[in-house]
Amino acid sequence: MKLSIVIPVYNEKNTILQILEKVERVSLLSDLEKEVIIVDDFSADGSREILKSLDKKYRIIFHNKNKGKGAALKSGFKAASGDIILIQDADLEYNPEEYPLLLEPILNKKAKVVYGSRFFKKHNPRYRLFYFGNKFLSFLFSIFYGKWISDMETCYKVFRREVLDNIKIKSDRFDFEPEITAKIIKAGYDIKEVPISYESRSIEEGKKIGWKDGFSAIYTIIKYRFIN
Repeated sequence: MKLSIVIPVYNEKNTILQILEKVERVSLLSDLEKEVIIVDDFSADGSREILKSLDKKYRIIFHNKNKGKGAALKSGFKAASGDIILIQDADLEYNPEEYPLLLEPILNKKAKVVYGSRFFKKHNPRYRLFYFGNKFLSFLFSIFYGKWISDMETCYKVFRREVLDNIKIKSDRFDFEPEITAKIIKAGYDIKEVPISYESRSIEEGKKIGWKDGFSAIYTIIKYRFIN
């Protein structure tokens, strides 16, 4: 069985090598084979040059223009050959050492979709706006879809291959998160949430999501409640 780790990258020259080192070091459950797929979304800070110098053991895709996180993930999913697909951001907010926790429900056939929830563990939010915004979006999603999801916007999403094969994603930017969550629920899959740790970075350090993305997420939650 193979695990595909998909890493979208946009202007992450300060952290990309560190996160790849962490991904390489992590010990996986069972006899999982591991492949790492990196999608550079037309970085302009030197990230592309760093990626071009990497060992051939990585599968690296370069977008010819900036398209958004959702578009980068779609490119990564298309290239992935694994039975299980895991999303990893290129910053250091999420810890790859928690892969075994995320993978356990899938490997033991308890779930086909696993989300890592930042809200199952206590953490001190750097920005209260983002913290309460994420809480509100998860609450709104639960109202519209009748399923309680504590952390819809989490980076750590893990899927069995067939789940993604049965879902067509249209969103190219951060609205990817509510769209894929909505379509997973509408397709009849349950989402298993497990607790993860989280170290929020600052806007100065490269945090990219903003308040406009929150309004886009609200629109996306409502839209996909009524359309496919």
